Amino acid sequence: MSAPIIAVVGGGQLARMMQEAANALGIHLRVLVESTEASTAQVVPDSPVGQADDEKAIEELVTGAQVLTFEHEHVPNAFLETLPVPVRPAPAALVYAQNKLRMRQVMDKIGAPNPQWAEVASRGELADFASRVGLPLILKTPTGGYDGKGVLKIQDLAEAQDWLDRLEDGQTLLAEEAVPFDKELAVLLARRPSGEVRCWPVVQTIQENGVCSVVLAPAPDLSDQIDQQARELGERIATELDVTGVLAVEMFAVGDGADTKLYVNELAMRPHNSGHWTIEGSVTSQFEQHLRAVLDLPLGDTAPVSDGAAMVNLLGSELEEPREAYPRALAEVPEAKVHYYGKGVRPGRKLGHVTVVGADASECARKARRVVDILQGKEK
Repeated sequence: MSAPIIAVVGGGQLARMMQEAANALGIHLRVLVESTEASTAQVVPDSPVGQADDEKAIEELVTGAQVLTFEHEHVPNAFLETLPVPVRPAPAALVYAQNKLRMRQVMDKIGAPNPQWAEVASRGELADFASRVGLPLILKTPTGGYDGKGVLKIQDLAEAQDWLDRLEDGQTLLAEEAVPFDKELAVLLARRPSGEVRCWPVVQTIQENGVCSVVLAPAPDLSDQIDQQARELGERIATELDVTGVLAVEMFAVGDGADTKLYVNELAMRPHNSGHWTIEGSVTSQFEQHLRAVLDLPLGDTAPVSDGAAMVNLLGSELEEPREAYPRALAEVPEAKVHYYGKGVRPGRKLGHVTVVGADASECARKARRVVDILQGKEK
């Protein structure tokens, strides 16, 4: 029996970490990478070079494959419907991760809790919205944004003028109220085509300049009621939108205890930064689960293996080669697990992440943060 082939679009760290799970399962990954130097190209033998909007490259990528999936959403959606293999998540679902306006519309349609929002294309439309929700507010480009890119918080309408001036005919922006959240949460789950769904514990995410910096698993001080409510919301979104594969639902939590209110922030339909802790912290990692799900295999157990876990991203470094700091970092926190993505060092760039599992998520975060500080050159 030959190994099943999963075709993947995108050569970043997510596909790189899929390869580890594929090795264990004996699955063949074929990944479309942006260059021979891409993070995934360094570890996946079958890595043709091409861009995500190159239709010919994607047609060649799926030849002989059982399924096509993604490590990012920046792919030509309409073209995906013409391919001769299953696409998971399907284009009809993926569009809600590609277009934030479409996502807001469908959340309203299915009754999921949205912040107040509006589609705007002019100063007048933005002013009307601001008169209803007040300032500050958030502006987003409907497509193409990630890790804080394509997001602008404005205190005054004049701050939006440059974005409005750059709009071409037919283009619009998404305006949202600035939710006064107390915590940012993420629900991570997987769904297979046959309908089986499994969910990991709800986690808290902490952002740094719009990029996820720390993940605490499970989310500290979250009531059982809100934990269940968040999971049920994630599962309802996956089912209503017919998502297959891993789905991450980022949420704002406003208030404490049983009075907490949840609002959907964004969706991602692939492994997600908020789930990296599952590699060491869960019986089944998000990467293995994604491969199982897109092949419609029975899903794995998502139970945590400890009472707490934390992941801290390595965002840039003052060192030319952070790995030279391994001797000190690994000696000081031997329980830390370092994942390095093989990227060149740039300020703020996601170079890797560090996970620690233990009895308390906050203590795990402190230890992981210590390792990251050393790898960033902050601890001399």
